Order: sequence, then C-alpha cells, then structure tokens
Amino acid sequence: MEGLAVAEIDVNALAHNTKQLKRIAAGSRLMAVVKADGYGHGAVPISQTALSNGADCLAVARLSEALNLRAAGIEAPILLFGYSSPETVELLVHHRITGVANDIQSARALSEAALRIGSRVKVHLKVDTGMGRLGTVVVPGKGDLDEPPGQIIRSAADAIVTMAALPGLEVEGIFTHFANADSADKRHARNQFSIFMDLLEELKKHSMEVEIRHAANSAATIEMPETHLDMVRPGIALYGLWPSNETDRSLIDLKPVMTLRSKVIGVKMVPADFSVSYGSTYITTRPTTIATIALGYADGLNRLLSSVGSLLINGQRCPILGRVCMDLVMADVTHVPNVSLEDDAIAIGQQGKEQITAEEIADLVGTINYEVVTSITPRVQRVYQQ
Repeated sequence: MEGLAVAEIDVNALAHNTKQLKRIAAGSRLMAVVKADGYGHGAVPISQTALSNGADCLAVARLSEALNLRAAGIEAPILLFGYSSPETVELLVHHRITGVANDIQSARALSEAALRIGSRVKVHLKVDTGMGRLGTVVVPGKGDLDEPPGQIIRSAADAIVTMAALPGLEVEGIFTHFANADSADKRHARNQFSIFMDLLEELKKHSMEVEIRHAANSAATIEMPETHLDMVRPGIALYGLWPSNETDRSLIDLKPVMTLRSKVIGVKMVPADFSVSYGSTYITTRPTTIATIALGYADGLNRLLSSVGSLLINGQRCPILGRVCMDLVMADVTHVPNVSLEDDAIAIGQQGKEQITAEEIADLVGTINYEVVTSITPRVQRVYQQ
C-alpha cells in the first residue's frame, strides 16, 4: 500500500531523457551518473531504465552504491568516482568495479593493494584542470615564482605515465571535471578543456593513449559538443532537470522524472488573527481555510519554504502558511473549492495547468535543484510509473 508521501518516478520520462542525451552525445559512450541513490530517484530502477535506453555504463560516488547495483543484478560497467581506498581493492576486483586514482600517492596505494591479492584493479586517472577538488593538478599558476604552463603540463604527464606503469593497475580511462560548464560564460570551462587536451597531447609523446577520455558533465554534454571525447557523463539532465538556469534549453528536450506528492489530512476554517504553526510566525489576515498536508522537512520539504513556497491542490497554487513542520505543512486553500480529506497535494510536479519545478524551489530557498531532489528522504516511498 502506498504511503501518504510518495515520489512518483516517471520511467518513460527517464527513458526519453536518456535517448535525448544519447542523441546529443553523437557517438560517444554515455555514462549515466546514478550516485546519491539516482539523485534521490532510486538508483536500481533508474540504472535499469537508463541502460535499456542507451546508457553504456554507470557512475556512483560511494562503494556501497556500486555494491547495491551489483546485488540487484546489474552487470554493466560501474565507475566509482571520488576515492577508492586500498582496503576496498579486493571488493573492486571481485565485483568488477572501476576505481579512481587521484594522484601518485593514491595510485601507489591501489597498486600495492592489488599486488597483495595477486590481481589487477581497473582505474581511471583523475586530472584537476581547475576544479580544485581531486586529481593530479595541471593548472598553470599566475605568480612570478610559478612554473611556466608548459612545464606544469610536462610534470603532470610524467606523473601520469608513472601512475599508469604501476603494477597491479589497469588504466582504462582519464578524465577531468568542469567547474563552470553550467554558466553562460564558457571561458573557464573552455580553458579547462584546453588544458586537458594539452595534457593528452603531451601523453602521446610518451606513447600513452588511454582508451576512454572523458570530461563532459550534463551542461557540457548539452552545450559543449567539442568536449564529448570518448564518453559523456550526464547526471542531473537524466532526471529531466537543468544544470542551471543559464543552460540553453532549446538544444535538448528534457522531461522531469519526479513528482513529489502527499495528501490532505485535515481541513479547517479559522478566523482572522489566527496563528499558524510553530513560533506563530504567520497570522491570518482574514477568515482562512487551512489544509494540513502529510509532508514535512523529514520528508525533504525544505523548511526554508515556510510562508514562502506553495503546494498544488485541485490544480491551484496554495501558499504555505507558517513554518514547515517535521511531518506536516499547512496551506491556504481559501480560494480552492471543495478541498477534502485525501486530496492530492503536489510539492514538485504538475497538476492541471500549474507546475512547481525543482528549479523553482531551489530559487526560493537559495540552493540548486540537485539538492532539492537528493534531499527527498527514504521514508518517502518511490513509486515507478510506466
């Protein structure tokens, strides 16, 4: 039986988005990024649908996420972003999970761990071209004492060649990650890509060519075709969400995959000057009909939506009144006729002619749509609709 709060996942929309991304990738492999439980949508069914509609492989951020996919019977290649601990090498090898070597130190640790078990671990090498997180740094400095750009590239190439030669490692790929590909101004992203390509050219001088070169996230997949290389790595776009408000939406047709809904569990009329919710931060200015909905911040409805956000009830926008509670939220339905117990209330999605998007919520609370959907908690039941 379905719970009160439900995240409906439109499998057909996901299939559509996957096909659209495969089309725009124009011959490059498609890696579906399904970390964070498929961005809150459910990693296993999301992976199955993506793989059935053109995705070639998967990417996750934690080993447990990869192991869950394998336990579900998913056999496709999986790349473990982030950090691959030497202690996990046996699991990586046994479950055919590809790790990442971020620098010479981590590469040596993985090599030694693989040699201890008499095996080889497949890895991709991460290159930092300007993100500042993980990877071998290939960013030329600007100070008087910094090495010249060419020397930085050569030093990075030497390190990567050394990493690739380590026993116990099977280097399958090399990649970088853009910091600003979702901006309208693509200068930083293009500079990162130029550095990455210069590095790849330098590696050729060492007779090193890697099978899979990749750089493009969702934004670059959509707007920077020159960055597609051997593989693209869309994440947020798979789920029908835009990398940013600056992304050119004319280039691809994306359909939102998630609808977050719950039910009205109480309706009451109150007079003017009536306080609503914790802290009495909202006081009615007129006689008001209040609907109480079984949805709160413990479900992932951001508390910053208090007296700011809306819900859709009977096809109309209904302002949230007062503070969002842990399990409940109140909405003004004075203008909506015949609101009854167990009417649907939509927090994300479309009802009638009205729609509330994850992007709208993100703008209201000062975050990004990624956080909106990944914050939907496990107690919200995921229901998959064909």
